Amino acid sequence: MKKQFEVQEGETIQQCLERMSREGYRPVRRMEKPIFKEEKKKGETNYIPIAQKIVFQGVKEP
Repeated sequence: MKKQFEVQEGETIQQCLERMSREGYRPVRRMEKPIFKEEKKKGETNYIPIAQKIVFQGVKEP
């Protein structure tokens, strides 16, 4: 059984991994997703990266 755990705002990566462990999951994959801001100038749309979301995929430990 797989479950995704997102590093919450104000939470460190280590705290997220500890939360996973408390729920009985171990990390098998780390994904980083950029968060963009849309900015329009002179009729042209630009996407500017403003943050990064870190998500861990975990599997249930036997």
